Amino acid sequence: MNQDRLAPSCHGGAKRQESDTPIVAIVGTPNVGKSLLFNALTGVYVTVSNYPGTTVELSWGTGRFDGRTAEVVDTPGMYRLLPITEEERVARRILLEERPAVIIHVVDAKNLERMLPLTLQLLETGLPVILDVNLLDEAERMGVHVNIEALQRRLSIPVVGTILSRGEGVSGLKYYVTVALNGGESAHPLAPFRVRYPPEIEEALEEIGHLLRGAYSIAPRVVALLLLQGDEEIQTLVRECERERYEQIMTVVARTQARFARPLSYVIAHHLAQVAREITREVVTITAPARPHWSERLDALLLNPWTGIPILLVSLFLLYEFVGVLGAQVLVGWLEEDLFEGMINPAINAWLTAYVPWPALRALIGEEYGIVTLGLRYAVAIILPIVGTFFLVFSIIEDSGYLPRLALLIDRVFKRIGLNGRAVIPIVLGFGCDTMATVVTRTLETRRERIISTLLLALAIPCSAQLGVMMGLLQGDRYLFLIWAGVVALVFLLVGYLAAQILPGKRPAFYMELPPLRRPALTNVLVKTYTRMEWYFREVLPMFILASVLIWLGQLTGGFEAAVRGLTPVVRWVGLPDRSAVAFLFGFFRRDYGAAGLYDLRHLMTDRQLVVSAVTMTLFVPCIAQFAVMIKERGWKTALGITAFIFPFAFFVGFTLNRVLLWVGMP
Repeated sequence: MNQDRLAPSCHGGAKRQESDTPIVAIVGTPNVGKSLLFNALTGVYVTVSNYPGTTVELSWGTGRFDGRTAEVVDTPGMYRLLPITEEERVARRILLEERPAVIIHVVDAKNLERMLPLTLQLLETGLPVILDVNLLDEAERMGVHVNIEALQRRLSIPVVGTILSRGEGVSGLKYYVTVALNGGESAHPLAPFRVRYPPEIEEALEEIGHLLRGAYSIAPRVVALLLLQGDEEIQTLVRECERERYEQIMTVVARTQARFARPLSYVIAHHLAQVAREITREVVTITAPARPHWSERLDALLLNPWTGIPILLVSLFLLYEFVGVLGAQVLVGWLEEDLFEGMINPAINAWLTAYVPWPALRALIGEEYGIVTLGLRYAVAIILPIVGTFFLVFSIIEDSGYLPRLALLIDRVFKRIGLNGRAVIPIVLGFGCDTMATVVTRTLETRRERIISTLLLALAIPCSAQLGVMMGLLQGDRYLFLIWAGVVALVFLLVGYLAAQILPGKRPAFYMELPPLRRPALTNVLVKTYTRMEWYFREVLPMFILASVLIWLGQLTGGFEAAVRGLTPVVRWVGLPDRSAVAFLFGFFRRDYGAAGLYDLRHLMTDRQLVVSAVTMTLFVPCIAQFAVMIKERGWKTALGITAFIFPFAFFVGFTLNRVLLWVGMP
């Protein structure tokens, strides 16, 4: 998507470059079913996750509504029109700049009171709004009953009750979207409900409204409300549009603020909450559920530290057994040793010897570092089964709703390292792919949090492929694996703590919607696993082939051997065999590529060297793709500073660990 589409304008918003097709915008807080609705309206699958962050990159699709075609956009999670996070800012800009033909606000039926304030703000924009009250099945199970007809009459807009996980209610939403796209009268010809604020604020809204002469994408009343709340982006927009009237407008804002002891943003938010509470009392009835559901009992266990931490440890053990044993040992052993080493590589080398007379071409395709014998073998035999098993487990975990509960569980620990529980999302996602997780760090509120999380992802979070290879490298020895995991965890906490002390900034408040615990849907899990594997494999295979070509060129020019000679004293200082320098050279291309290189040398190393090499490679420099994303997200200076710190630090930790293990007597 062209970023110019989000540039502020005081002439009715940025015009779409691609087409004049009307837009249907899906908005709402995270974890309410927005992506499920997007899939239902477009038929295009995107990853449906139970954690915020998957829709930071806007998802666009095409939907057909009784013959009419419209663009459907799944916006990032937002709580109100006054943005705090980058997610909310992007979502708000879609409404400001694109002026959708219709907005579908998806809310959780169980938490209607908390979500109605955004509905009330959307109604004042002047844009057509449809309210989707989702998760009705879970609300009913918990004894929460929403009178959809009463809510519809109260707000005077279309309101549809849905269970999007089963596709119930989608036809009703499509009907109202069709009515809005055709510009016809809906079942609600009256003006939508409008909030009446305290007299002082209403007076200011009227006065500012008369002074606003520019062409805005939303109603002047909403522009005035955002000005009263100190929205800097709107202030910039109004300054550009009104010019000589801007100072007069800001005088009204200052005069109104002087009449209240609290900030106007608090006064307005508090009033909206009161109105939402009154509406909820009229349309919602609560009865005691017949008996506690299994998910509620499990919820209590997951959120209690005394039971939640043991459950987390058991989950990590099962992850180790599935990925480290089944993926990294059984599947990798069969593919790498039996298929490639036993059949494919000998056949390729024999064919090259018989039919290709040029040694340089034989080295490019086969022999020790060829495209097939090294690049394809690493990608297919070592990386693919590990990535597949990890993404399968990860899809089950996120589809169950466990990740937000993990965020609440470890919030206190993360505050010690300058983060909060919300940061668990990119950190855990980093165990799938650090590149993708670095993008997701933009969902964190402060620049300080984003820098710390980016540093920790680049330093101490192994991606799924690297993690699985490390499990295979340590040969299923749980003792060695615990040493590796303990050292990496210690580095994670220590560096995070020191970064939090050095970097200035305040701790943000932590809030997160808890989606319900669910039994993972098999189809959802399989599709998400396949989608992620396809994406990862499309990224990793060209990189591995490119690495093989660069190594081949380096061998022709002598640069490869020179680089290996340059790294040899460093790995020897750490206590590793000279040949491991080749693996660390591979690590400059991708850390999982380097880990696969260590896997090839596992039979040449002692237990001590195995665990030292595993720790050092885990802490090694980020891969090329992650480094590029770090530059894009954090800038050149921060990306280079992080990398310059990581490279010597990784070898220093490896050297220290080697000396400690020698001191305690490990051979």
